[in-house]
Amino acid sequence: MTITIPSALIAAARDHGDSPALLQPDGPRLTYVELHERVRTVARAFIAAGVEAGDRVAIWSPNTHHWVEAALGASYAGAALVPINTRFTGHEALDLVRRSGARAVVVADLFLGTDRLGALREAAAAESAVLPELVLRVPVEGGTTDWEAFAERAATVPAEVADARAAAVMPDQVSDILFTSGTTGRSKGVMSAHRQSLAVAAAWAGMVGLAPTDRYLVVNPFFHSFGLKAGMLSCLLTGAAIVPQAVFDVPLTMRLVETERITVLPGAPTVYQSILDHPEREKHDLSTLRLAVTGAASVPSVLIERMRDDLAIDTVLTGYGLTEAVVATMCRPGDDPETVAHTCGVAAAGCEVRVADSGEVLLRGPNVMLGYLDDPEATAAAIDADGWLHTGDIGRLDERGYLTITDRLKDMYICGGFNVYPAEVERTLARLPGVSEAAVIGVPDERLGEVGRAYVVAAPGHDLSTVDVLEYCRKWMANYKVPRQVEFRPVLPRNASGKVLKYLLREEG
Repeated sequence: MTITIPSALIAAARDHGDSPALLQPDGPRLTYVELHERVRTVARAFIAAGVEAGDRVAIWSPNTHHWVEAALGASYAGAALVPINTRFTGHEALDLVRRSGARAVVVADLFLGTDRLGALREAAAAESAVLPELVLRVPVEGGTTDWEAFAERAATVPAEVADARAAAVMPDQVSDILFTSGTTGRSKGVMSAHRQSLAVAAAWAGMVGLAPTDRYLVVNPFFHSFGLKAGMLSCLLTGAAIVPQAVFDVPLTMRLVETERITVLPGAPTVYQSILDHPEREKHDLSTLRLAVTGAASVPSVLIERMRDDLAIDTVLTGYGLTEAVVATMCRPGDDPETVAHTCGVAAAGCEVRVADSGEVLLRGPNVMLGYLDDPEATAAAIDADGWLHTGDIGRLDERGYLTITDRLKDMYICGGFNVYPAEVERTLARLPGVSEAAVIGVPDERLGEVGRAYVVAAPGHDLSTVDVLEYCRKWMANYKVPRQVEFRPVLPRNASGKVLKYLLREEG
C-alpha cells in the first residue's frame, strides 16, 4: 500500500515506468523509473553521510530537480523533510535549521543574485552557531555545487540498505515539518505524518482529476504545503509529470506552458492576473491548459470569468486550506461559475468544517497536523480538546455546506461601531476597471475609531485617481465600508507563498 512516501515512489516506478516524471526546463528529463533510481542514489548518499532514520533534512532552495531528488531521497532514507522559505534571510534560515535540529542542509549556492550558503554561514558566525556537518550546495544560477560529489558517496552503501530504510518507514512517522509563513509573528513548525501528507495529496488529485497524461507546472514553491503535497506528491501518486519553475516569471511561465504542453497550473490569484494582463499573452499558445486551481480570502469573480473566457481553461476551481491542514475544502468540477467565484467549496479530504459563534472557521479530521514542533502550548491553543483546529479565518457555510472565507479575524476592523471585513472591500475594488490588485487595512481615526486605507495597484495602461476609487466604492458599498484613504503602489508586499503581508503595510503607520 502507498501509505508512505517511499512506497508511493516505488509504486509510481512500477505503475508508470517510462512515463515522464520530472521535466526540468533546461535540465534533466526523467521517467518514473529513472526518478526512482536517482532518489535511491540520493538516499544511499545520505546514509553514507551519516543521516539516520528519524533525522531531519532541511532544504533551502527553489523549485528544481535537486529539490525533488533531495526531498524524496531524504524520505527514502527514513528522514523527515524541513523545507525553508527561499525568501528568508540567512538568520531566518539558520533559526529553522537550529530549531528543527536538522542533520543535513541542502542549500542553493546562488539564487536571485544572493549567495544563500554564504548568508547561512555568515549568520552562523554572527550567532556563534554550528551548522550541520552535512551542507550540500546545489546550482541554481551557477556557482559551486556539491551535488555530483555527494551522489558519488552512494557507492559505499548497497542499494539494498537504502531499500530497507525505505521499507522501514511507518505511516505515522513524521514526513515533514513545514514552518508557517510567520506573517504575524515567529513561525511555527507544523508536523505531518506520511499517511497525512499522502492522504491530502490523493484527495486533491482525485478531486481535480489529475492523471498520468497531465503535465503540471509547479509554480507554487515546494517549501509551501500546496507545492509539496498538492504539487509534487499528487504527481507521484497519479503518474503526472512534474515541471518545476524556480521563480514565477510571466514570460517564462507562458513559454513553458507552450513548449512543455502544460495542462495543470495552480497558483495564487496574482499568477493568473499577471498572465491575463501581460501584453505578450496572445503571442503564446496556452490552449493546453485544462485545469486551474486558486484560492484566497478574496478571489474576484471577474478573475474567474477571465480565466474561463480569455484563457479558455475548462476547469477553474477554488479551494481553502492552511499549513496545519493543507486541503480543507474544494470546489468540484461541474460547480457553476457563481459557486466557484464566491465560495471555496465543500469539505474535502475527510475534513469536517463548522463555523463557531464568533465566525471563526473550525476544522477537524485525519489530516489536521500532529502538532507544532516543540510547542505544546501553541498546539493546545490551536487544537481544542474536541480536536477542532481553530484557523483564525472568518467564514460562513451555506445550506449546501459550501464555505466562504470572508476574512482573517486579525484583519477585521471596526469603523463607527460596524465590523468591516477588508476582503469584502477588496473584492469590490477588484471589479473597478483598471485595478490589478488591492489590499485594505484598518488605520486609527479619532472620530470613527478605525477607517479603511486601500493600497491599489493599477493595471498596465490605466491611470486611476483617488477620486475614481472612492466614487466607485461609494456606489457599491455602505459608507462605513468605504476606505477613507487610498495609496497607489507599483506592487504589494508579499511572502513567497503569494500572501499579502498586511503587517508591513500596518507598520508604515
